[in-house]
Parts: sequence; structure tokens; C-alpha cells
Amino acid sequence: MPQTIIGCDLSRDWLDVYALPEGKAYRVANTQAAIAGWLASLEPHTLVVFEATSGCDRGLLAALPEAHIPYVRVNPGHARSFARAIGVLAKTDRVDARVLARMGQTLAPKATTPRSPERVRLADLLRRRNQLVEMRKAEKVRRHDAGQPDILAGIERTIAFFTQDIELIDQQIADLIAQSPELSEQARLLRSVPGIGPTVLATLLAELPELGTRCRRSIASLAGVAPHARESGTRRGKRSIWGGRRKVREALYMAALTAMRRIPQLAALRERMQAAAKAPKTIVIAVARQLLVILNAMMREKQPIRLA
Repeated sequence: MPQTIIGCDLSRDWLDVYALPEGKAYRVANTQAAIAGWLASLEPHTLVVFEATSGCDRGLLAALPEAHIPYVRVNPGHARSFARAIGVLAKTDRVDARVLARMGQTLAPKATTPRSPERVRLADLLRRRNQLVEMRKAEKVRRHDAGQPDILAGIERTIAFFTQDIELIDQQIADLIAQSPELSEQARLLRSVPGIGPTVLATLLAELPELGTRCRRSIASLAGVAPHARESGTRRGKRSIWGGRRKVREALYMAALTAMRRIPQLAALRERMQAAAKAPKTIVIAVARQLLVILNAMMREKQPIRLA
């Protein structure tokens, strides 16, 4: 019996669904009860394919692991490129659901690793922390043109409020990691690496659960630090990175700035690339990719980094 592939286009109010090979289209309310009832009606060998849609997929992401149904959460840009490749130019919710089902049937992508409830909460805490940090940054800029002492005092109170909330979230993140045996063990290994501070550590734990389970090329692609060739005939274009998980890529970039000064093999890589007159940003990205390879091996072997 062929596997049932379900394409699912999400919005805040409903899920547009298209099932292959039967070619059946229908709509499911985007509520916890409706999603649970729908998933209970599916066959065990079903694969659900949907885009990484911020916020709208929260209920579906929580319900799929509970129903033991595998799923693939695809990059929206990849889905749109696939639609153009098969000649689908229209874009509606129902058309997108059909394209996603075709994409799952044609490409047979590897199922996404579900995140544990602890990792989901960790990601939520990090998202809120980043929001507070950005708002505090904006208030700090406004101090310079406050104009009046009372306005400046109000800005300072707002900054202090944001700082207090950030410190509270930092403590919640630390407590969450400490209370989870899996996260605390991974955190112990990651803390042994120069450049992996608390925020980078939490980002890797929350946003890259595949760390230690994929090959070096696959994990680099997931994180968006794998260089992609641009070649045609005799032309050799400049390689560049794109796609992947932006939050992970940004965290690795920041970690690489410290790691390439304190980890001998990364320092040697930086020196070789500097001698070859590579651009500074290119060097940092290369170091970030090699750092990720090291972290992936550490998680797989459950061994801390060796700096000697």
C-alpha cells in the first residue's frame, strides 16, 4: 500500500489539507481539539508536510508527536521553488497544500526530528528574551535625544524594567536546562567549548535538536553554514551560504568570533584563510561551519572538546 502524503497549508484559523495518492482536499480548524481529532483519523504510515510558518503551526507541532505521525517541516522558499519547478504559478491556500503533498511524494524528504516540550519552552523563552533585548536596545538609543530630564528618567526606568525581565528569563532558561536530564547533559558538553556562552548554548539546544544525529554535511545545511557552489561550464562563481535556520547560523557566527582565537584547530584554519587573502566574513563563516562539525561530533560521541 503506497504511503499517504498529506500537504498542509496553515493559517491562524484553519489548515488546508491535500492528501495523496487519493487526491482528497479538505479543511481542518486550527484548534487543539480539531487537530487531535483529525490526526486520530489518519493511517499510521501517513507523512504530513507543511511549511515552517511562525506561530500558525504551534498546535500542529504539538499534536503530531503525540499522535506518533511523522512530519516534514519545510523551508517556505524551498516549497515555492518546487512549485515553480513543476509549473505551478498560482498561490492559494489549497494550491499550496497540493504543492506540499507533491513535494513530499516526489522528493521523499527525511522526517523532521520532533522537539521535546522542554526544547519548545526553551525556544519560546529565547524568542521573548530576544524581543526584550531589541526593545532595550531601542530605548538606549533614545537616551541620546531625550531632551528633557524627566523624559530621560522615564527612559532609564524602561531600560531597568527590560533588564529585570531579561535577567528573570535568563534564570528561567538556566532552571529549565538544569531540570532536564537530556538538556543538562548536552549543556555540560557544550559549555566545554570556548565561545559557547549561555545564549548560544540555549539557542543550539532549542533550535538544533538534530545535533549529534546527522552527518557533517547535513548538519551544516540545517544550520545554514554550508557553502553552495555557483558553477556553469567554465564559469566558477563565488560560493555562498543561504537557507537553513537563521537563529542557529547567527549564534554560530557569534561563537566563532571567540572560538577561532581559543581553539587551536580553528585558529589554524583562520590563519590559513588569512594567508590566502580570504575576506574576514568568509573566514568567520568557515570557522562557524567547522565549529558546528566539532559540536556535532561531541554530541554524537558524548565527549567534551579536546583543546590540546
